[in-house]
Amino acid sequence: MHSFSYERATSVSHAMESAKGGGSRFLAGGTTIVDLMKCNVEQPEKLIDVTFMPGLGDIKVFPSKILIGSLTHMSTAADHPEIKAIAPAISESLWRAASPQIRNMATLGGNLLQRTRCPYFRDGLSNLPCNKRSPGSGCAAINGVNRNHAVLGTSASCIATYPGDFAVSLVAFDGKIHIHGDEARIVKAVDFFKVPGDTPHLDNALHSGEFITAIEIPVSKSLRYSHYLKVRDRSSYEFAAASAAAGIELESDGVTIKDLRIALGGVATKPWRLVALEQQLVGKPFTEEVIRRAALTAADGAEAYAHNEYKINLIPKVVARALMVSGSLV
Repeated sequence: MHSFSYERATSVSHAMESAKGGGSRFLAGGTTIVDLMKCNVEQPEKLIDVTFMPGLGDIKVFPSKILIGSLTHMSTAADHPEIKAIAPAISESLWRAASPQIRNMATLGGNLLQRTRCPYFRDGLSNLPCNKRSPGSGCAAINGVNRNHAVLGTSASCIATYPGDFAVSLVAFDGKIHIHGDEARIVKAVDFFKVPGDTPHLDNALHSGEFITAIEIPVSKSLRYSHYLKVRDRSSYEFAAASAAAGIELESDGVTIKDLRIALGGVATKPWRLVALEQQLVGKPFTEEVIRRAALTAADGAEAYAHNEYKINLIPKVVARALMVSGSLV
């Protein structure tokens, strides 16, 4: 680990001023940045501790939206009674995401910004190429061991999977991310995360010197009747082989689908919203046959590599199961 300086910020403006000039990273729970520093992937000149800034750890629930401060711990949001009641997929995506120790330390802002678990990216001490870590060097995963890599949203430059769970639910339910910088702005979660294309080192839409201040989630009936399903190699703490955040609202007849939300995790280079599938199912009867038949299209456009074709077979099953659980809650 390289030498670095440490500074404690007391306000957002203080943090922004301290970050000017480059070479700095913000430190909250530290569950991502410290790991990457140990792997020699991140080498900041200065860490700016933002955990003591006031007002960014609050949760506010309004009739039309939930507003969660970026410094809120994962466990706090997961256990919040109103979030559990009106946004179960949000709560489930948080408590299924990590061990209790990590959830008690990690913040929501940091969780959204976590970087891929691709072993080639995290091996900063080797000479193996990684375009995400060292742009232009190549992608060792494409012809390497790629069982846990993406099948959707990939490019010739990168096939690394986005590892988070919370962001998948956020994308499914039209979440927004509040950003503070030279100008305050709000970005839709679905637009915040980027596919690699030719610039795999750019994970998201956050610019240098900007800071996430809050996460906004619109309240809807489909969010109330929602579920987060996570399939993994072991039942204890593990990253998803495939996951899905799903929610359904039915018409007054109790059968016809009025609104439907579905997004995938663990299989793509970013949280993957299935807009076409949503549109296909709205207006259809909510039956297992209809759901399973439509779910077969969920993996359209997916591309497998040497070791991860199983993910393409898994996607329709995960989608169908998540939607059926959501529908059973209505």
